[in-house]
Amino acid sequence: MSARYNETDRIFDELLLTRMQAGDRRAGERLAARWYPRLMSTAFRLLRDEEQARTAVQETWAGICKGWQNLRDPSRFAPWAYRILHHKCSDRIRRNQRERTQQGNFAEDQTIAASAENKVTLDQAFSALSEEHRIAATFYFGSGLTVQEISQVTGCPLGTAKSRVFHARRQLKKLLTDDVKEGE
Repeated sequence: MSARYNETDRIFDELLLTRMQAGDRRAGERLAARWYPRLMSTAFRLLRDEEQARTAVQETWAGICKGWQNLRDPSRFAPWAYRILHHKCSDRIRRNQRERTQQGNFAEDQTIAASAENKVTLDQAFSALSEEHRIAATFYFGSGLTVQEISQVTGCPLGTAKSRVFHARRQLKKLLTDDVKEGE
């Protein structure tokens, strides 16, 4: 998956959505085929569990199918779709936290397993981020959303979204460069 969602992708998705709204079922199938890997990649980064990510993406696509006719501006499809995904993943994260609390296993999410060579992988570095920073970094680096779109998707102020991306970038850089120094 490319890191940036470029203008060509946006225009093509807008065309597919417009055709869907006009009744073209094949355009819907094509849009789903284009978006499933994107949504799955983002959901997996947020949830860190393939089965839960798959379920969240299915729930997201059900929400998209339920509401795509009401989307007035097809060019806003990406942030709209990611906002639905964000809500589905946040619901799952809260549910998982409640279950862990009930089971008394509080520290499980904070544990980062080191590899045999003491190297921090990108996934481990993302796991070390707070939930808010991981979400912002995933949308920014993994899904190619702008800071303004992240603000819209997560429902936080623009300044907060900028701050979360800034701090996530700084922490990821530190974790990954510290690992390189240790491995030398």
